[in-house]
Amino acid sequence: MEKRRIAILGSTGSIGRQALDVIRQHRDLFEVELLTANNSTDLLIRQAIEFDANAVVICNEDRYGEVRDALDPHFIKVFAGMQSVCDLVTGDNIDIVLTSMVGFSGLSSTVAAVKAGKTIALANKETLVAAGKIVMDLAARHGSRILPVDSEHSAIFQCLMGSAGADIEKIHLTASGGPFRTWTKEQIAAATREQALNHPNWSMGSKITIDSATMMNKGLEIIEARWLFGTPGDRIQVVIHPESIIHSMIEYADGSVIAQMGHPDMREAIQFAFSYPHRLPLDNRKLNFAKLGKMSFFAPDQEKFPALGLAYESLEKGGNMACIMNAANEAAVAAFLQERIGFYDITDVVHETMAGADFVADPDLETIFRTNEESLIRANGLIDRIAGRKSF
Repeated sequence: MEKRRIAILGSTGSIGRQALDVIRQHRDLFEVELLTANNSTDLLIRQAIEFDANAVVICNEDRYGEVRDALDPHFIKVFAGMQSVCDLVTGDNIDIVLTSMVGFSGLSSTVAAVKAGKTIALANKETLVAAGKIVMDLAARHGSRILPVDSEHSAIFQCLMGSAGADIEKIHLTASGGPFRTWTKEQIAAATREQALNHPNWSMGSKITIDSATMMNKGLEIIEARWLFGTPGDRIQVVIHPESIIHSMIEYADGSVIAQMGHPDMREAIQFAFSYPHRLPLDNRKLNFAKLGKMSFFAPDQEKFPALGLAYESLEKGGNMACIMNAANEAAVAAFLQERIGFYDITDVVHETMAGADFVADPDLETIFRTNEESLIRANGLIDRIAGRKSF
């Protein structure tokens, strides 16, 4: 396997830090070319020096001088702003682009890398949620390979490697159930920010952790799976698996099921995307089946977790509806983290935004960006009204 040159978009976030740990274990096979961050300058500077990055981008242009002055003695090039990210990912010195920026903000840089024919290690699920058809069509046109980094989609991808071309009957997306799996609806309604951020199995950033608590994260993954694997939404099923050992499963017409298993550790999926089709050693916790005990499975309760229904609805509607849903969710999660709205207000805002937004059946990329902006405005207006009549 030849050395692969990697750009990590969002290197200071949870996925980015774990990706650098993978590279740390295989410095002979992976080389860091580009690192980007939004505001975390101190960590970005340390990462760039440790991995001798060719270049870094600090997206918050106000922090540019600080990063430039720190990295100038190390002869590391420093740029600022999202446009710099989009420009640099197209360079001939980059083989793989890990897109781990949070939310809709990752779309423009991913599109730029796809148009340049790069291999995409996709950790930004919102890219395919907001613009799945557009991005997959671009990837086919420009010869860009998209490899999933989400543990569930990596699991499906790995299961398909043993399918010998057989058609998928059903995808089973596993979900931990989040921190509120055993709570009543009344208890969930009163959930605090700290309780929602207390995920039982995974260590993730704040936004994705709240999405896991509402199960919107699983809704986004349903849409992502639809585009990655060409499987209709009615053949993608969510199953609650609290132990998070089986990361996902595929079922065939004869009823046979193939599962991919492992301890909750995102580094496995990250490394497989970096090394595909090769498998490399990884210093991680290995499964001991004799000590594993039991694994349990349950159907999700869509009354307690209405985000799942909203995701299926957006997928059935098509067009720009999933983009509308995603934008409203980003706004509502941010408001909940600021303690401006309650837990169930998140999905209420999403539902109302979807109901009132302008639907476009066949959007282009420009329409997707406009839809995102308009939906954020609509959602924030709803949030202001809710926050105005509640006290926390």
